[in-house]
Parts: sequence; structure tokens; C-alpha cells
Amino acid sequence: MIDVVTVETPSLGDRSYVVHDGRHAVVVDPQRDIDRLLQLADKLGVRIAHVVETHIHNDYLTGGLALAERTGATYHVSGADTVSFDRNRVADGDVIEVSPALRLRAVATPGHTFNHLSYIAEDLDGPVAVFTGGSLLFGSTGRPDLMGAEHTDALVHHQFVSARRLADMLPDETPIYPTHGFGSFCSATQASTDSSTIGQERASNPVLTQQEEEYVEGLLAGLDDYPAYYARMASRNASGPEEADLTPPEPVDAATLDQRLRAGEWVVDLRNRVAFAAGHVPGTLNFGLDGSLATYLGWLIPAGTAVTVLASTPAEVTDAQRELVRIGVEQLAGAATGKPEQWTTDDLESHGMADFADLEAVRHHRAVVVLDVRQHAEWAEGHIADAVHRPLHELLDGADSIPPGEVWVHCAAGYRASVAASILAAAGRRVVAIDDDFGNAAAAGLPITT
Repeated sequence: MIDVVTVETPSLGDRSYVVHDGRHAVVVDPQRDIDRLLQLADKLGVRIAHVVETHIHNDYLTGGLALAERTGATYHVSGADTVSFDRNRVADGDVIEVSPALRLRAVATPGHTFNHLSYIAEDLDGPVAVFTGGSLLFGSTGRPDLMGAEHTDALVHHQFVSARRLADMLPDETPIYPTHGFGSFCSATQASTDSSTIGQERASNPVLTQQEEEYVEGLLAGLDDYPAYYARMASRNASGPEEADLTPPEPVDAATLDQRLRAGEWVVDLRNRVAFAAGHVPGTLNFGLDGSLATYLGWLIPAGTAVTVLASTPAEVTDAQRELVRIGVEQLAGAATGKPEQWTTDDLESHGMADFADLEAVRHHRAVVVLDVRQHAEWAEGHIADAVHRPLHELLDGADSIPPGEVWVHCAAGYRASVAASILAAAGRRVVAIDDDFGNAAAAGLPITT
């Protein structure tokens, strides 16, 4: 019997997979921190014999080469991709014989990238699963614009043909296992379900239900900005990233933290937004571990910038380090743990937190600046009348353009608002972070427009 074990990376919105027959295993699209996969293989009692990549990834550094080197597995990457390491060159129709009971059949599915491959897992009776990477996703497809604007039109049409070709090859009951679609910006839209089959997608996925031009027009219209660090991932992956170094960072004291802040270095508080608002070291930025730390820190921070982190426990520092090596932040400059009073020789600062009902109430008493830091597409779907719009990733360069006065900042649910509030507070602005779901804004009486 063939079993598929999902290894989730929620902070990046991706999934890796271990496919096995009880003895021999294949790992599909492994993340950089391969210790998770090694531990899982030990727990399952299987040997990792093969590692496959559906494509050269744009949203994280792969652990594929390092995992293959650690385990002696064969590393399979599209033969059409230019890479600087040895691999088994895979092409459309190639079959990877894992064991007498398990094989993978490669299917060329260009669209997310030009050389994208999907893999159909087969047992002695035929297909049992398909690993679709950034091709056919749950209710969507991978976005076609990450290779550059000059290639987007060709790739979106390739994506349409690929998804239909793949669906036509498989019975309706075949489970789909995509890599993207769970929060990753590699997906055109995000999954609204946790599992799916070819038949379910055939009935509901726009790429399989719409005519080509309707699908193309709708997908392109919905694309928004993606994290800046994506520009660095593909070239690193083509070079074969080495195994992640998770050596604990150097401890730093309050005096050192003060010096780093005065020097303009990045000092990141990993606590949740409620704790940060209640009291934090002046000048620190809040990227909580309870949200998409790697995505948003990676998006905002200039490449190569040193990062020092603050956390309640050493375990939280370790978790942050694991998150960040996945996007190429190789070593933290230092870390401090404990209580915020221990992290500074100065007084702590705090800022307000509120919900949309509070915002509606305060607007009747005094003028405040309402700052919306959601993406362009979110803003276009509906926003508070008279709000100022600066997507979070544009805020570092645009903070000076925010109108004067007290700033009430919101996003869709609160995480990005806290990041933005910390940026503005570090710049000397008086801020209130709205910790609320944007769906509550209209119910609170705030005027919504498009």
C-alpha cells in the first residue's frame, strides 16, 4: 500500500511530501530544514531512496540536494533546468522506479515555470496520487509571472494547457498533492479546502471549467505583488543550497542591543502583537512567530542585513532561525531571551490596540489617520473611505508620506498591522494597531468603498 505523508510549512504556505510503500520513500519538494524529513523517515521506518523537485522554487530554498547527499538518495530535477550540481535529469514521460510497488511518472506541466514537472505516483494497479507542485492547485493554479513580465503571457497559456493535459491523464478519484496554495505567494489564489481530487478540480477549478481566454484574463487580473526575496531564491536553488546551519546565535545583552539600535540595525521582537503593544524596546520591530514571519521579514529587510531577535524563550529563537534559513537568512547576528525589561537600559514603550468598533467611535471625537497596509488587490475589493493606502512592503520607503497625526493602522486580521505599527513607532509616530478582522469594519459602521 502506498502512503503519502504531508509535511507542512504553514509560515510559507507550502507542503512537502513523503511517499512510501512501507520500506522505500520518495520526498517531493523538501524544504531547507531537512532534519524534519530525516526524523519522519526514521519514525516511519523507511529509507529515503529518491528526492524529486517539481520545479526550481521561487519562494524558498530547497533542501533537496542536501537531503540527497545525507541519505544517498537519487536527486531528480528537470533536465531542462540549468543547475550547477549533479542530478538525475528528468523529462516528460520518464519513470522513476522506486520499488516493485511504487513508481513515479514525470509529466511536463509548464506554466508556473517553463520546465515544471508533475509526478504521478503509481502502484501495480495504476495511479494513486499526483504531485502537482505549482501547476494544478486546489481551486487555482500556480502564478505565471515569477519568471519575469516578458514571460507571463506565454506561461499563463502554458499553465492552462498543462492543467488540462494532467487532468485528462488521470481518473477523477486521484488525490492531488500540490506544493503551493496554502498561503504561498506562488499561488494565483489560495486554497479554500485541505484536500482535493482530479474530479473535484474538474468540477470547480477555473482552469478546468473556463475557456482559455476567460481563465487567462481572470488569473492575470487577480495577481498582486510578491515578496522581494523571491528574486534571490531561484538562482540559489539552481546552485544547490547547502544544509541549513541551525547553530544557536550569540547571546547579546541590553547594552549591545542599545548599540545596535542606535546604529540602525534590525532588532526584531518575536513576541505576539498583544505582548509587543503592551511594552517593547524602543526602535524594535514586531514580526511575531505566530504569523508569517519569514514571508514578511524576508519581504521588507534588505538582502544581507544583520538581524538580532528578541524572544521569551530560547525555543522561540530556534523556531525563528528555522523559519529564516528557509529563505536564505543564514545566521542571526544575536539573540536575547527573557522579559523586555531585560533587553534595554532605557524605558519600554507601548502603543494602543483596538478593533474596528473603536475606530468608528474615535472618529466621532477627533481626527485620526487610518492607514490600510493590505495588498493592492485587497484594497481594490473594498476599503474604508478616506483611508490612506500603503501596502506593508512599501511602508519602509513610504513612512514619511503618511499624513501627520495619530495613525490607526489595519490589515486583514492584525498581523501586518502590528508590523506596520512597529515600523511607524520606531520612526517616532503615535500609533494604534487594529487587531481585528477587516470583515468587521462595515458591521462597526465604518464606510466601505471600492
